[in-house]
Amino acid sequence: MNQVDYAAFTAALVRTLSADPRVLGLIAAGSMAATDHAPDEYSDHDFWIVTTPGEQEHFRTTFDWLPDHEQIALAFRETAHGLKVLYRFGHLVEYAVFAPEELAVTRLNSYRVLIDRAGMAACAGEIVARTAAEHARRQADPAYHFGQFLTNLWVGIGRHWRGERLSGHRFVRGEALAHLLTLIAALVPADRPAALDSIDPARRFEQAYPALGAEINAALLQETPQAAAALLALAGRLLRDRLPDYPAEAVEVVRRLALSAPDTGGLQ
Repeated sequence: MNQVDYAAFTAALVRTLSADPRVLGLIAAGSMAATDHAPDEYSDHDFWIVTTPGEQEHFRTTFDWLPDHEQIALAFRETAHGLKVLYRFGHLVEYAVFAPEELAVTRLNSYRVLIDRAGMAACAGEIVARTAAEHARRQADPAYHFGQFLTNLWVGIGRHWRGERLSGHRFVRGEALAHLLTLIAALVPADRPAALDSIDPARRFEQAYPALGAEINAALLQETPQAAAALLALAGRLLRDRLPDYPAEAVEVVRRLALSAPDTGGLQ
């Protein structure tokens, strides 16, 4: 969706929801907030609606309030509060609906309040502060993240050697990778620190660390054991001198497993 159409979609959404007295707030998130990062042709519309208590399900089960609702190709419930909507013209909407008391379960970083009838700006600021504090707590324990990185690599390599290649792929390129990226963001100076995301460590990682992003992506394109070995080598290079009590012995255990096919001593 081009920027003109994107802005028109946002304006239509604001008009419709502003006219509904059940709506207490509309909070744009991510690119839709257009604070840190402007939307581009690949951006979805990502927002929260805050309603008077008891009215949440109306906005979760009907879609005629959405712009261009007659063009919806798919709409489904993703979580207890949130839905995804895909349009025939290729646009995606991700939204969640809350009563004020349900906002305690949320996390938020970049945002913009588009409708505020009940102190939504102050509430959103509190959510951002809570999210930032949670992020700081997660980054404050590098031993936990490195342990998770190593043990998820171990599981993923073993699943691969066992023949469970899809499961191995998920553990190495999903679980282990997320902890490695969290460690890098916490311990390695970034070229562009402001690009980093406090909720998803993979978001805009290449903007913050262009060379490392390219190196990690190249590693992930290899077979799972080779990808794991490459991530281990990169982690050692970056973190050995930055991580207190770097567990060199455990790293070697996982490295040996990555290099050991089943017929030469790996898992059977």
